[in-house]
Amino acid sequence: MPSTHAPGQVRIIGGQWKRTLLPVASKAGLRPTPSRVRETLFNWLGQDLSGWHCLDVFAGTGALGLEAASRGAASCVLVEQDAALVRGLQVLCTTLQAKQVRVERGDGIAALQRAPAGSLDLVFLDPPFDAPLFERALQAAATACKANGLVYLEAPRAWAAAELAALGLAMVRSGKAGVVHFHLLQHLA
Repeated sequence: MPSTHAPGQVRIIGGQWKRTLLPVASKAGLRPTPSRVRETLFNWLGQDLSGWHCLDVFAGTGALGLEAASRGAASCVLVEQDAALVRGLQVLCTTLQAKQVRVERGDGIAALQRAPAGSLDLVFLDPPFDAPLFERALQAAATACKANGLVYLEAPRAWAAAELAALGLAMVRSGKAGVVHFHLLQHLA
């Protein structure tokens, strides 16, 4: 089905900010999670995330973290290194009056490592595909998640159960959209 919005935008698909357009900057490597994949993910997670504490580690457009906040997450931290993207996220959160969302500029993995162990219900990981960040990000996410907490991962390849188990994670669901493999993982208690 063709998109009904400009190529430089993605739409929040559920919750209190449903249909809100998010700008997509023209930046190398910026790949917003497609609506179809977000819809699948939030069908897996459930539509009501009331009380959840989330961290969107490589936030980019903020689409994943803002979807969670739109669906009732108690808190969501969006971490992004690019100063222009951070400014855009801050303006967007002010416009939405998203008081449960905090935008941080910095290293996403460092933010995960600073999170108290066992403090997060859900971590979103969508690192740059050409950077060697996946294993470190997954290890840090497993530590930051509560027992049975969830990690959403987008990657250029499918991750095997044995690789994930070595990092303290188990596969819950997975899929593929174009060249992107997406995984819902659970922290092993």
